[in-house]
Amino acid sequence: MKDKSSREYLEHLRHSCAHLLAAAVMELWPKTKRTIGPSIEDGLYYDFDFDSVKVSETDFPKIEERMREIVKTWKGFKKQDVTKRQAKSAYKNNEYKIELIDEFSKEGQKLTFYDSGNYSDLCRGGHVENPAKELQHFKLLSIAGAYWRGNEKNKMLTRIYATCWPTEKELIAYIERIEEAKKRDHRKLGRELELFTINDQVGPGLTIWLPNGSVIRREIENFMVAEQTKMGYKHVYSPHIGQKSLWVKSGHWDLYREKMYSPMNVDDVEYLVKPMTCPMHIQSFLIHPRSYRELPLRIAEIASVYRYEKSGELSGLLRVRAFTQDDAHIFCTQDQAVDEFLSVFKFIQKLYGVFGFNNYKVRLGTRSKKEKYLGNDTLWKKAEKKAIEALEKAKVDYYISEGDAAFYGPKADFLIKDALGREWQCGTVQVDFMLPESFGLKYINQKGNEETPVMIHRAPLGSLERFLAILIENYGGVFPTWLSPVQVKVLPITERNLDHANKVAAKLKDSSVRVEVDERNETLQAKIRDAQMQKIPYMVVVGDKEEKSGQLAVRNRAGKTDLIDIDVFLAKIKKEIDERSNL
Repeated sequence: MKDKSSREYLEHLRHSCAHLLAAAVMELWPKTKRTIGPSIEDGLYYDFDFDSVKVSETDFPKIEERMREIVKTWKGFKKQDVTKRQAKSAYKNNEYKIELIDEFSKEGQKLTFYDSGNYSDLCRGGHVENPAKELQHFKLLSIAGAYWRGNEKNKMLTRIYATCWPTEKELIAYIERIEEAKKRDHRKLGRELELFTINDQVGPGLTIWLPNGSVIRREIENFMVAEQTKMGYKHVYSPHIGQKSLWVKSGHWDLYREKMYSPMNVDDVEYLVKPMTCPMHIQSFLIHPRSYRELPLRIAEIASVYRYEKSGELSGLLRVRAFTQDDAHIFCTQDQAVDEFLSVFKFIQKLYGVFGFNNYKVRLGTRSKKEKYLGNDTLWKKAEKKAIEALEKAKVDYYISEGDAAFYGPKADFLIKDALGREWQCGTVQVDFMLPESFGLKYINQKGNEETPVMIHRAPLGSLERFLAILIENYGGVFPTWLSPVQVKVLPITERNLDHANKVAAKLKDSSVRVEVDERNETLQAKIRDAQMQKIPYMVVVGDKEEKSGQLAVRNRAGKTDLIDIDVFLAKIKKEIDERSNL
């Protein structure tokens, strides 16, 4: 009996549903050319070339209806081995499948078709045993454009996304999560709360932080700098560009070029905008000869970096072309590497707790034989051993993922779960024996001899843009007081209460509370409603009664109102801010 909650079963279920989706589409639009239909996390998709036919989400009901009719005739998936000639003959008018057939044949893979009912498709396998019974709880979700093989030079296809679950209960729960996710979408909330803007005049993937979003970002940056300073980090600033030769020496130009922008010519010398800060921070190490007494040397920076992303992959703040990293590089001895790695882990755990993320796991990326990396086997084995030793010592839940290493060393990525149970990759820690060798880094050990230090790369929050997107959606825009752009809104009931309202606001401002006065000639109900829409933590209502008593009518986001002295309120809100409470 298969475990219907297992990853393997869900992949088979959703891949089977992709066949069913394609079967329905082919019956409705017989001239359509099919391409691929994989399962993905929580669902599936299938890419089609509809040529001049326009298919939209308004067609979903009839596609779903046809899927339900077709699946009644599907008793199983029958495998048939075919020759290259037979496979090409079956798809003689489909250049996409022909390309796949040639590719699979070249790699020495067996070609197989899987038949169910009257539908047959080129497929490697992985299906449910009884589709008529098991493929019952599905829903088409959305439609989008997608380039064939993800290459912008290829034709734009139509991608239909769907989801499929073992039970109706799981399907309904997932749809509810999707609807909640739409409400929390950081792009939607970013517009409504005026946090950021990305537009075509500046350029896709380039963020302009508006005043409200800038407050949140600055609070996080200040918090990071303050905490790291306590831990002995030295903060630096590095330029946004550097000579191309620097990136050639670091290996980025050879092994990371597809993510880098084209060189610019300055005084007949080629320069590049930086995709990472590591070569820059290495220069901080090289300014004078180093002794073991100076290690570990921790160099940190809130750094702007630039990486090329395909236009079709850009997504709000989650995937941008210019972003900010809470970056740092630790230069240490081999004996210090594990403890430094552990120190970073503890810091990341503390950070995530502050932001309310207590559910996470770690993925350790190691080398793949298919990829190209810096360094040799000896150095890689040494780096991987140090990383695993640190993970074991940290007693953290981790798993190994071959092929997810950085080109210069193994990397441990933190995967956090948000309020909707979605998993996101954020922080990263990497052990590097390669770049110190490439740049000839040395320190004098206790015996007076030269040694090469270990370099630990770490970015606890990863990209600040991406992390803020996750935060916005996790909080649903309802930020804790310490992060709220406006922490208090003072609402005078009438114009005659305006002077007192400004005095209250001034006292709060003197204690560094972010406060605004709603001076509009609107009703109190309208002012409260607008403050709620802006998700402001506290509203202070000021009327004749409050002005006379000297107390404040303080209303929180839950709608509860308390009549309290201003000093009591000030102490309460300052405590929330100072403790970075996640209320």
